[in-house]
Amino acid sequence: MYRTAPLRKRPRWWTELPLIAVVYALYSAGRLLVRGGVQPAVDHGLAILDLEKSFRINFEHPLNRLFTEHAAIGVPADFAYASLHYLLTPAILIWLFKRRPAEYRLQRSWLMISTLIGLVGFTLLPTCPPRLLDTGYGFVDTMAQYASYGWWGGEASAPRGLGGMTNQYAAMPSLHVGWALWCGVVLWRQGRTAWAKAAGVVYPLAITLVVMGTANHYFLDAVAGAAVMVAGLLLAKPALRLVDRVQGRLTGAGRGETPGTPANVSGGCETSAGTALPRAAASGTAAGDGSPGAPQRPHEADASDKIPRQPARGTAGDSRTGGTAAAAR
Repeated sequence: MYRTAPLRKRPRWWTELPLIAVVYALYSAGRLLVRGGVQPAVDHGLAILDLEKSFRINFEHPLNRLFTEHAAIGVPADFAYASLHYLLTPAILIWLFKRRPAEYRLQRSWLMISTLIGLVGFTLLPTCPPRLLDTGYGFVDTMAQYASYGWWGGEASAPRGLGGMTNQYAAMPSLHVGWALWCGVVLWRQGRTAWAKAAGVVYPLAITLVVMGTANHYFLDAVAGAAVMVAGLLLAKPALRLVDRVQGRLTGAGRGETPGTPANVSGGCETSAGTALPRAAASGTAAGDGSPGAPQRPHEADASDKIPRQPARGTAGDSRTGGTAAAAR
């Protein structure tokens, strides 16, 4: 059986959809608003490439040559880059919502917080992707090379004619890799089959190769995307605790309850504060002397509280019967 969330914390679609829509709108609008000059983005891209060459981790060069020389690899990679980012991630969110409600809230918060952290990275470090560098650096834009196979043009994965609605210099960090890592972790932890767990390992690795082979990201962009997801995971639980604390105070104030007032417990059942009757009042006798603040005394049973019982067979109540039987004998 699937583990279910407490009734109070079960997700509701009419609250989740607006929340996700608002976060994604902020993310998309933020990418457009932080567009700066081209030269700073190019300088950042070249600095990243130089750093990779220094440590011999510029894996994007051989991968890009492989993708551009073999259409059987490059075309599927372009389709994956242009679509899976926007299809598989929401599909897994919906699956969590329906089948793993106890885990949905944490995983959704992790994804959203990480996305907003990535937006901060786009703001502070606009970066030119490898495909937009001068051709002398050895990169080929596979999205432009194989544009006749898909709906995209020469401006990243945006549909033809809509390139102006995207920020092509938001390469650091790579949220293609970050979101793929989120999908992989969810599939690995929440999947119940070997196929799901295998997909959880293969998918983020494949997307990492795709973003480098299509010349959309550097290797360090992918590393930064993974780092952003780790940061989001570390912040998700504290953020949820803060939200629950604020909601608790707001709802408590709305009901007129005083935070911190302990609930009365009677007969092993916990009741809301201020709803349980005092024991003395419930028993029908006064507790204390009736004056305010008087100490409460335990209720003592008296004769009126005794319940008459039927005399047991063979006791004083049966003495006449027993005497008659003895005379007969």
